[in-house]
Amino acid sequence: MTELRETRRYRLPIERDGLVFVLPAVGMSALLFLLRFPWGGTGVLLLAAFVAYFFRDPEREIPPGERLVLSPADGHVVAIKPFPDWRGAFGESLVRVSIFLSVLDVHVTRAPLSSLVNAVTHRPGRFKAAWAEEASEANEQTLIHFASPDGDVWVKLIAGLLARRIVCRIGQGQKVGGGERIGLIRFGSRVDCILPATAELKVRRGQAVRGGLTVLAIIP
Repeated sequence: MTELRETRRYRLPIERDGLVFVLPAVGMSALLFLLRFPWGGTGVLLLAAFVAYFFRDPEREIPPGERLVLSPADGHVVAIKPFPDWRGAFGESLVRVSIFLSVLDVHVTRAPLSSLVNAVTHRPGRFKAAWAEEASEANEQTLIHFASPDGDVWVKLIAGLLARRIVCRIGQGQKVGGGERIGLIRFGSRVDCILPATAELKVRRGQAVRGGLTVLAIIP
């Protein structure tokens, strides 16, 4: 088994997928300035700046503590509901916490707790607005099952109206630490965190959360 670890070496504050968009835009802007089209060069440069902002990847100081379930993404909590479809590892009932990510939020996703990745499953689907309740089931999504001694947690990375690609960088059998980077969803999207209903929830509907920083719940 391989293990993901956060490193302290310097890293670019932008997700590497974003460089595919940013670098060509910067090059085009420079060319337009050289060809004496300053307005065009400025417009393309501003577009490159926005794309770089969207793909930003800030460092996070992961809060210490045991049995913490951390937010897997930045955004706002749009739903907290019972999740009767499955049962946890110990037969316990589950609850779903849904987070909507706007185009202004950081779209790098993180592991909710230190655990073993038990399974990663991708399912094609539709591209409905991510804030809609039906997006949790209808939209294209990648489901990650995190197994820990304290209980199982599932994270759904869900595509939205503009999000057309889900990037998952972990696989079955990997060990991850709470708050470690696990992937990216391009543009507006949704992340569902499914956890034991016995967990003590620390967030409410409408609350802003930050991936790897905000404690969603504490598993008893």
